[in-house]
Amino acid sequence: MDSEKPVIPEKSATSNSSHDTQTSNSTAETPTEKINMPKRLIALLIFLVVISISGLMAKQGVLFCILTLFMVLAIIGKQKAGLLMLRVYTSLQLAIASALPIMLQDPDNMVPSEPSSYAIGSFSMQLPDWFVFGVLIIISLLQVWIAFTPKVSRYFSRAINLNIMR
Repeated sequence: MDSEKPVIPEKSATSNSSHDTQTSNSTAETPTEKINMPKRLIALLIFLVVISISGLMAKQGVLFCILTLFMVLAIIGKQKAGLLMLRVYTSLQLAIASALPIMLQDPDNMVPSEPSSYAIGSFSMQLPDWFVFGVLIIISLLQVWIAFTPKVSRYFSRAINLNIMR
């Protein structure tokens, strides 16, 4: 049984030290560290999936919801196209949410309106418009902040490729 083991010839002390420095240099040049998905990105993706599924169930903006789900798949697949789509998506969402109060203002009707009613199942409440717009803008700002953080950028490792189905 001892004859089956390979015999390694002894090398001089100088050759061993040069071999060790070569192996340490090669490991320093090629990092094999696996980058995990940041927790804030996971939370954002869960939020986007829930919003998209609720939109599909309500049959409102079906195409937009499907495209959002494809974007989530591209982000999970570490596609740079997913990162670009996320940044554009969140930036446009912030611009639209910020412009909503101006677009919905009616200068001809200066009569103050009552608070808007919201009903989710048997739960209903009335909220003033400024509060609803404020919450939408804060949520949009939070999404933009998550999309542009360096930790989220480091998660995407592949070269820029606009094929989200790769």
